Amino acid sequence: MNVNKKYMLRALELAQLGIGEVSPNPMVGCVIVCEGKIIGEGFHQKYGDAHAEVNAIQAVKDEKLLPKSTLYVTLEPCAHFGLTPPCSDLIVRKRIPRVIIGTVDPFAEVAGKGIEKLKKAGVEVEVGVLEKECRDINKRFFTFHEKKRPFVILKWAQTQDGFIDIERNVENYGEPTWITGNLALRLVHKIRAEEGAILVGRKTAEKDNPSLTVRHWYGKNPLRAVVDNELKLPKTLNIFDQSEKTVVFNILQDKEDNNLTYTKLNDTQNLIQEILYQLYKKNILSVIVEGGHRLLQSFIIENLWDEAHIFTGNKFFSKGVKAPQIDGKLMAAEQLDNDWLYILKNRIKT
Repeated sequence: MNVNKKYMLRALELAQLGIGEVSPNPMVGCVIVCEGKIIGEGFHQKYGDAHAEVNAIQAVKDEKLLPKSTLYVTLEPCAHFGLTPPCSDLIVRKRIPRVIIGTVDPFAEVAGKGIEKLKKAGVEVEVGVLEKECRDINKRFFTFHEKKRPFVILKWAQTQDGFIDIERNVENYGEPTWITGNLALRLVHKIRAEEGAILVGRKTAEKDNPSLTVRHWYGKNPLRAVVDNELKLPKTLNIFDQSEKTVVFNILQDKEDNNLTYTKLNDTQNLIQEILYQLYKKNILSVIVEGGHRLLQSFIIENLWDEAHIFTGNKFFSKGVKAPQIDGKLMAAEQLDNDWLYILKNRIKT
């Protein structure tokens, strides 16, 4: 294997350790190599804390080795003062002579400026090593900055015969219809812990009374969001319990009530685009859309989705609410006891 790819793969492994903790920042890993030996490595561990390059440099026991070392980093070192000082300045100050970068940072405050600063200081810079992999690990971050919207994951569970729910009446409102088992449930909560927000429609909130939190996995709860245009949902529902930050998208009012925010949607003709725009304004890098059928299908019709996570249980309903109709490229399939998870990728760039 090419030496540069070898160390960039290690940097990618490190970057992945920051998932769910660094948003709205990107996940970044860094490795410092001297004479064929790793002398320091680090990753961005938490939003607002030190970046990967800083942690890697601080991990080097003998700083006298830095002027003859190569620094590998998955994303272009920053060039601006944010919550932390510029990493490019630190690299120059430590006299590291060579920097290998996975991909350019799309954030406007960086976007090539870090590379330019390094080159002007006489640092040898190479860009594009495992670029696809480095972009993919930060697909949320790149989507947010390049498309000005969150990365959208559609998620639902369906039966073998293609239903996502039974036919409901008022008597069986208030509890979800379980289609998959415990292993799938834990995975759903793991995914929630890795994303910025979770969105449901009014009918799902009313019928299932979900909490939309991470209870079966360790991690942060996502921002809860519900579409309730005319504010008809009863305040006794779990999503209104004030335990977590919750946004109610509606067409009537803007209002703050402790952890509850009412956000008025101004563009009712392009509701899905407006919801994504409002999430973008709230600095949300990714959103899971969990239903119901009408909301999911609206995202599909508007072609405003990036991945679909379809859990298929070992059950048959014969009748009920049909699963959304979607066409995407199958990226992965995983068996979860008696259930399956299929991950589709949008074929069409949006």
